[in-house]
Formats: sequence, C-alpha cells, structure tokens
Amino acid sequence: MSSASAALPQPGRTKAFLRLVMIEHSVFALPFAYIAALTAMFQWDKNIHWGRLLLVTICMVGLRTFAMAVNRIIDREIDARNPRTAHRELVTGAMSVKHAWTGALIALVIFLGSAALLNPLCLALAPIAVIPMVVYPYGKRFTNFPQAILGLAQAMGPVGGWLAISGEWSWDAVILGLAVGIWIGGFDLIYACQDVDTDREVGVMSVPARFGIPAAIRGARICHAVTTGLFIWYAVATDAGAFFWFGLMIVAGAFVYEHSIVRPHDLSRLNRAFFSVNGFIGIALFVCALLDLLVRGLTV
Repeated sequence: MSSASAALPQPGRTKAFLRLVMIEHSVFALPFAYIAALTAMFQWDKNIHWGRLLLVTICMVGLRTFAMAVNRIIDREIDARNPRTAHRELVTGAMSVKHAWTGALIALVIFLGSAALLNPLCLALAPIAVIPMVVYPYGKRFTNFPQAILGLAQAMGPVGGWLAISGEWSWDAVILGLAVGIWIGGFDLIYACQDVDTDREVGVMSVPARFGIPAAIRGARICHAVTTGLFIWYAVATDAGAFFWFGLMIVAGAFVYEHSIVRPHDLSRLNRAFFSVNGFIGIALFVCALLDLLVRGLTV
C-alpha cells in the first residue's frame, strides 16, 4: 500500500457493513409488515402494542440484513465482473468476507432472538423464512426466474408481521404477502434489465438475459397488475375503509407512472423507477393504511 493510499481515511467496519447491505432499502418491505401487524392489532383489541411492533421491526431488519449480506458474499465474484457492481465493498476490499459473515450471523441471531420473544409459532417458522434468503442468490445460477425466489422471500414479511401479533395463521396476511412478493419480483425484473449484456457474458440467468428486455418489461407490467388486484382483494378481505382505498389509487397511479418512464429501449430513468417510485409506493400505502385503521378505531 502506498503512503498516499494509507493516508486516506478508511471507513469503519460497521459503516462499510451498512453500505454493503444497503440498510436504507428496508423501506421496500418494512411498511407492509407494519400494515399486517397493525391490522392484526386492530382485529385483536384495537390497540397498538408498541413493544411487539418494535420486535417486528427488529425481526424484519435483522432478516433482511442477513439476506443482503449473504447475497453479497455469495455473489462477490459475479459482482467483480460487472462494472455496475464492481464498487461493492467485498469486491474493493472495503470489507472482508470474514467480517461480512460475522455481520450476517449477528443479524441472524438478532432475527431468531426477536422471533423467540414474540411467540412460539414465530420462532418455529423463523428457520423456514431463512431458506429462500439463502437460496435466492444461487437462483441466478440454475433458473431464468430468480425473481420468483425473491418474491417468495419478500412475501414472508407481511405474513410474519401478522403472526407476530396474532400467533395464528392468517390467509388475509397471505394475500398481502403475495401482493408484496409479486410487486418486488416485478420491479426486480425491471432492475435486472440494466445488466443484460454482462449477465449474458458472465452466464448469469435472468428473465431479461434469457428472453430479452421487452419481455421482462411486459412481465413486470403483468406482475404489477396482479399486485394491484391482490391489494384490492386484501382491502375487501379486511373490510378496509376509505383511506386505504385512496392509498390503492395512489399505488395504481405510481405503477402507471413507473411503467411510463421505463421502456424497453429507454432505461435512462430506471433508477428513478426502482428507488424513488417503489419506495414511495410502500410509504404511501402504509400511511394511508395507518390513517384508515386510526379512523376506524385503532388506539395509539
């Protein structure tokens, strides 16, 4: 190492790990776990149980952190061959594989510990939730549809959020979980379009790499149409009120906007669609769902 490079400040391991797992992306799935948990509280006794809501948060962030860290560890050689991902911490050396595994295992312990504090059913099902998180990064090595595995992993958030409160299985939560899983799988189809050339060169399997970008965009549109239908089904199943339905109108509008700015031959605004629009969808529907529950009698 040269004296000049040695003089440069090196990021702390914690900071590097948080960058590695992109902790801010929890905004995609966490709002839907809250919607499920708060709806379960409303049906239970119409009171917000802050301690349980905190444990739900810790569970979600812990499991997602574990999943992202494992994803980065398993994919580090593929990331090194892709110009878009070559700056990631495990490629540049900003974080070692050993430290990434340490962070992943700590996150896993936090997830399992929080699940144990919630109820026996959450603890019993927690290991099952871990499986697709580990399988997903390998998916692109054996199937052209790794987004389906990602969708399954993300669908568990709302189901887990409901189980955390009720301790019982809920098909309403499954409907919401499917909506979230298909939604995230759909926008990951769009996100994968930017790596088509590299994926084909490296041998990474995906819908865009196998079937082309136009097919992937069409697939994402179908996914988001199905998502909208499932959100409507969830609203009917849970007797949602006006605010929730207003939130669904916002979501539908956001989907239309997202697909208007991403086209097969114009991916210049892909990051806006992926990060901004999809982050907005989760937050907007959560706010509307919360207002709806409060108006209907949920007590803070």
